[in-house]
Amino acid sequence: MAAPSQSRKLRIIDHRTGLTYEMDIKAGGDGKGLKLYDPGFVHTAPVKSTIAFIDGRNGILRYRGYPVEELAERSTYLEVAYLLCKGNLPTKSQLSEWEAAIQRQSSMPEELLASHYSYERALIGALPRDSHPKQNFATALYALISFNPDANPLVAGHDLYKTEAAQNLHIIRIMGKAASLAGAIYVHMEGQKPIQNPNNSLNFSEMILYMFQSMGDQDFKPNPALAKALDVIFVILAEHELGTATAATLHLASSSGVDVYTAIAGGTSALSGPNDIGAVEAVLDMLNEIGSIENVAFYIEEAKKSNTKLPGIGHRVYKTYDPRAKASLIQKLAEEVYDVVGKDPLVAAALENAIIADEYFINRKLYPNATFHLGLLLRQLAHWKESMNDPSTRLMRPQQWYTGQRLRHYSK
Repeated sequence: MAAPSQSRKLRIIDHRTGLTYEMDIKAGGDGKGLKLYDPGFVHTAPVKSTIAFIDGRNGILRYRGYPVEELAERSTYLEVAYLLCKGNLPTKSQLSEWEAAIQRQSSMPEELLASHYSYERALIGALPRDSHPKQNFATALYALISFNPDANPLVAGHDLYKTEAAQNLHIIRIMGKAASLAGAIYVHMEGQKPIQNPNNSLNFSEMILYMFQSMGDQDFKPNPALAKALDVIFVILAEHELGTATAATLHLASSSGVDVYTAIAGGTSALSGPNDIGAVEAVLDMLNEIGSIENVAFYIEEAKKSNTKLPGIGHRVYKTYDPRAKASLIQKLAEEVYDVVGKDPLVAAALENAIIADEYFINRKLYPNATFHLGLLLRQLAHWKESMNDPSTRLMRPQQWYTGQRLRHYSK
C-alpha cells in the first residue's frame, strides 16, 4: 500500500516480524503496474531450490542440509555429486554404480582429437594455444552437443528431459566427458597431443590428474596429496546457490528448454570474469606481486590508501569467514600441496593473518574467501536438473527499467 505521507514510496509490512520496509517509487515505467528495480538481483529470488542453504551473515553453507565443512572432511567429490543431483547421500552400492557409470563416459569423441588429415585439423587441435583455457574448454563443451544429438530437444523431442532417467543419463555423460576435456585442453595448450582414453583404474580426481600430467605414460601415478587436494576443491566448489553461472546463464538458458551441454557451456563461460572464478588467477598474481613476507604490510597499507579491492578478500554473500575457506582441512591440504610443488606458503599465510587482525577489514566484514585458498560444473548440473523438474519453471524474461527517449520520429 502507498504510504499516506509519502506518495513516492511503497511501504511493505512483514507481519511475521513486524518489520516495515519502504521502497522509493521512481518515475518511468509503462503505467501498467510496478516493476522491481533490483540491480544484481540482491533481493530477487526467481527460483525455489532444495539444493543449497547459505546464511552469509553467520558464514553457513550446507549442501542438502549437510555442512560443507563436514563433507570436505569426510566425503568425496563423486559422493557429493550424487547428493546434490539426487537429494540424498548414496549407499555403498549406489556410489559404486554412480562412479562406474561416470568412468564409462570419460572417453572423448575421436573427432575432437583426430581428423582424416591430422590432429591439428581436429577440433581441439585447431584451438589456439595462446588463448585462455576457460574459453577453449567452453568451446569444447559446446561441441559435445554435436556428438550427442540424443541430448538435443530439437532432434530428440521437446519432452526429452521430462524423465529423471534422461536427466541422469546426460548428467553422468557430461561429468565424465568434461573431466577428460579439461585434461585434453590443458595438454593441448602445453604443446602436446592429448590422450583419448583415461585410466579408469583410478578414482575421479586421480583420473583428472592423469589426463593432465601423464602425457601418454600409462604407468603414471598421480601424487596422492595432489589428488586429495583436487577432490576437496571440487567438494567445496560443487555448489553455491545461484552464483554467476547458475543464475545468469544456466537458469535463463534452461528455462528455454535448451540442451544441457549448451546450458553448461554457457555457465562455464560466465565463470571466466575476474569477479568470479577468474579471481583465483588474480590471487596468484597478487601473491607473486607481493613476493616476500617483508612486503605484506606495505602492500596492505597501499591497498587501504587507494581503496583497492584485494583478490580473494571479501565475498558478495558472506559477511564473516567464508565457511569453505575456514575449514581446517583446506589449510592442511594447502600445506601438503606446497610441500609437493615446492612453493612457499608463507606469503599467503602472512597476508591472511594480517588481514583478519586488521580493523580496516574487520569493520568492512572482509575476510578471506574460498578463492584465496584455491588460488564449477556440478553446481550447474544439479540446478539444471532441479529446473527441469520444477513445474513452475517458465521462460525467463526479466523486465528492464527503460530510461531512454519515450518517442522520436525519423527525419532527414
